Amino acid sequence: MSHPVEPAGAPPPSAVLKPLPMIIFASRWLQVPLYLGLIVAQCVYVFLFLKELWHLVTHSFDFTEQQIMLVVLGLIDVVMISNLLIMVIVGGYETFVSRLKLQGHPDQPEWLSHVNASVLKIKLAMAIIGISSIHLLRTFIEAGNIGGPVATNYTTTGVLLQTLIHSIFIVSALGIAWVDKMTVGNGKGH
Repeated sequence: MSHPVEPAGAPPPSAVLKPLPMIIFASRWLQVPLYLGLIVAQCVYVFLFLKELWHLVTHSFDFTEQQIMLVVLGLIDVVMISNLLIMVIVGGYETFVSRLKLQGHPDQPEWLSHVNASVLKIKLAMAIIGISSIHLLRTFIEAGNIGGPVATNYTTTGVLLQTLIHSIFIVSALGIAWVDKMTVGNGKGH
């Protein structure tokens, strides 16, 4: 009894999709303009970084140590948001649209080789906590003037609310990590 021979290069029967599943699966490409838009946002952040860096350099003799620290924290904030954008652009595209085929490329990010939706969620949560930490640190530095002779844009209530929001970010990230650990732990048992 002979088995039918598949022509060379033909997709296996399981790879051929019916029209509706094919349309649904192809709809992932609708995300490409979103990732391209995030690349444009990344360009805006590069411009903002360069503008703030120029501001720091040109005013370095006029600024107090506190003002320099606030500008540097602003620069760090821009870099962290930019890193978050890269994680979303590269990781999201790789996870939800198509493989980038970077295996063996010397510049492939280490985290990309084991990225999936779960890892991306945790990395994003950690990046948001980092960004929130920088904002909170800037707030604490500027809030030192609350009630003092120098005007500040912060109120005691505002500082407390920012601290609460930051704490909620931390608890949320811990919750995401815990649920992920439970899910992975249950998945290994099957």
